[in-house]
Order: sequence, then C-alpha cells, then structure tokens
Amino acid sequence: MSTAALNRDAAPAPQQSRSRATERPRGWWHLPAALTALGLLALIVFGLGSPGGTSTAYHLADADDLNPGGLIPEDIAVPTAPVAITLAALALAVAAAFWYLGAAARASLARLRTPLLIAFGALWVLSFLTWAFHGSTVALGAMLQTMMVLAVPLAFGALSGVLSERAGVINIAIEGQLIFGAFGAVLIGSVAGSAWIGLLAAPIMAMIIGALLATFAIGYQVQQIIVGVVLNVFAIGLTSFFFGTVMEQNPQTFNAPLRLPTLRIPVLADLPLIGRVLFEQTVLVYLMWIIVIVLTIALFRTRWGLRVRAVGEHPRAADTVGIDVNRTRWSNVLLGSAVAGLGGATLTIGTGVAFGEEMSAGKGYIALAAMILGRYHPVGALAAALLFAFADALQLRLGTVPAGAGAGIPSQFLLMLPYIVTLFAVAGVVGRVRVPAADGIPYVKQ
Repeated sequence: MSTAALNRDAAPAPQQSRSRATERPRGWWHLPAALTALGLLALIVFGLGSPGGTSTAYHLADADDLNPGGLIPEDIAVPTAPVAITLAALALAVAAAFWYLGAAARASLARLRTPLLIAFGALWVLSFLTWAFHGSTVALGAMLQTMMVLAVPLAFGALSGVLSERAGVINIAIEGQLIFGAFGAVLIGSVAGSAWIGLLAAPIMAMIIGALLATFAIGYQVQQIIVGVVLNVFAIGLTSFFFGTVMEQNPQTFNAPLRLPTLRIPVLADLPLIGRVLFEQTVLVYLMWIIVIVLTIALFRTRWGLRVRAVGEHPRAADTVGIDVNRTRWSNVLLGSAVAGLGGATLTIGTGVAFGEEMSAGKGYIALAAMILGRYHPVGALAAALLFAFADALQLRLGTVPAGAGAGIPSQFLLMLPYIVTLFAVAGVVGRVRVPAADGIPYVKQ
C-alpha cells in the first residue's frame, strides 16, 4: 500500500475525533429541564400569583454605613407583581441559554455554565423574596449576617469531608466531630477561663473521633459508613453523659458561655450590605476563608495534593510510586477532623452560648450534603454551605413577617431545601457528581 493511500485512510480520524469531542453527553438536558421547571414555577407562583397593588421593600444600607452621597439607598420599594414577573422571565431566559449551551455542546461555551447558573440562582431567589415578603421589608444585610453565622459550621464540616474523601475515606462521622469540637471548646475553655484556649482545644477533641474513624476504617478495614454512624451515636451519647453528670451540675466551672471577640476591619466593615457580613466577624469566619483558599491551592497546585488525589483515585498505582497510602489516609482523616472541630467551636464559643445536648442538630449530615453538592471541591463545598445556610436564614426571617403580610409560607418547607437539593444533585439533575474512585474502599498492601 502506498504512503498516499495510508494518508487517505488516516485522514478522517481528526474529523471523527472532533465529532466525539463535540458529542453531547448523556443526560445533558437534565439541568436545562430543571432550570426551566424552576423558572416556570417562579413565573406562575411568584409572578402571576403575586397580589396586585402591593409592594415589597428591600433594606440595603444603614444610616451609619460608608455610603457617600447616599449612592446606595437605605430602602427601596418595588411593585411586587411586575418585578416578580420580570425576574422570573429573566430566569427563564437564562434557562433557555442552558438549552442552547447543551445543544451546541461546544467546549468554548462550557465556561459560561457557572456564571449563568449563579445568575439564574440570583434571579430566582430575588423573585421568591419579592413574592414571599410582599407588604413587608426584606432586611438583606441582617439575613446575610445570619446566613454567615449558620454557614461556618457547615463549611468546616464540608471541608473535613473533602479532606477525608479525597484520600479515599468516607467521613460520615462529621456530626460526631462537630459535637466533640463544641464540647471540647466549652469544657476546656471554661476550665481555663479563656475562649482562645477553647479554640485550641476544639480541633484536638475532634481528632479523637478522627483517630477512631481512621483506626477502624483504615487499620481494621471496617465498613466505613457503619463506622461513621456508630461514631456519631458514640459522640452524642458520651457528650450527653458528661453534660448531665458534670456540666449541668457546675456550669460556671465546666460550661460557661464564652465567646470569641469580634474582629472588625476598619473601613471595609462600614460598606453597605456586605461590610458587616464579611469584615466584622470572629476569627473562625476569617479562618474559614483562609482554609478554603489554602486547601484549594494545596489540593490542586501542590505535590501533596497530587498524592492525596492519587490515593483517593488509584491507591495501588500511588503505592507503586512510593506513596504510603494508609499513612496519607490517616493524616487526611486527622486533619479533616481538626477542621471539623473548628466548626464545632463555632456552635459554642463562636456564638457565645453554652454547650447543650445534641446541639449539632444534624449539621454534620448537612455538611456531608454540601460536600457532595460541591463536587468534593473546597470552593464548591463552601458555596453549597452558603446556599443551605441562606435557606435556613430565610426560614428564620419568614417567621418574623407581620401578620397580614407575606405569602404565609410554612418555614418547614425551607428546612427541607438542603436535602431536596442534595437529592437532585446525587440524581444528576444539576450535573453528574463524580466520587473519588477509591472512596470507601480499604487498601491492603500486597
């Protein structure tokens, strides 16, 4: 056969390769369909269902904010129905853009998915707020501050899960790590008379649960989900025992309501709407931002992160190049539990309350949901934690709407939101969530 014939036979290959590259993945329509359904819901319920002749007020700034010339108005009132309809229509337009992106299947357009998804979420939420608070005022700044307080333990718990599961260990024990961190922060802090000592004690106490998880899951190769659930029950039972026998008997010595000081960043804390949310917080909030940034860089830009991800994806291959698989898993589980301990400290010394029985109240499981929705990425986990915390803050705010105003939504429906979103995420409606290949699989060196 001649060289020309070989070239002719090989010529279609690049076209076939390009065809495969632009082929639409299975289930590409799930996300556009879900967004379209949500957009229609907003249009019909929030827009067309809004009562006529009413308005919704948004409180955007306070009198003492850094707001030269009143650039941002303190309050703005909008007609409920027209604004809700407009916002819902814009959300539907974004959903139509997702249909186009999915049908085109062009790699160059894939980068638009995230900003468009953020735009859809913002439009949908604003449409909902306009409808739900008609005849009332939405204090956005106060709502965002509540969201931030509620998001910190969820974010630390989700980051704990990212650290453990990227190395191949399922961390269902986040709940136990949170409650041990909260317990240790108050107990040690009360004895020492310092919230800062309690802050140091919280991650150390949470590492006890992490060490037990690593011992059974890595050392004895027990089924990791069962171990995590058992450790959660163990942590709740043990802390409840000490609460009833020690703390409750002498609260001034063992269960004092300590609080970390609020650290205010001048000028930035005076910005309207976001100033106090981001720049007038305890050290735990600032630590959360720092850990997210450091962990993102460490996991995806360093040799350590490459080794951790290799252990979580293909431990046998990692072992062949000299990586100690089980030692890496041990260290990540302990590091993750220490991070979760900081989240536990937020529940007590971060908010100035004493320790109470089962005060984690399922936040470890919601943090696990945030980790899954965030696709095992630190930034994604933080974003999911903020989403869930916003839903929680919203249901708290809805309970304060004056009688005769608002849509009268039962707050219990918003409490279900984190779990509903997670179910959709796991089902692939908002995109396929890829679990680390060796997650939950014990490694036996041969």
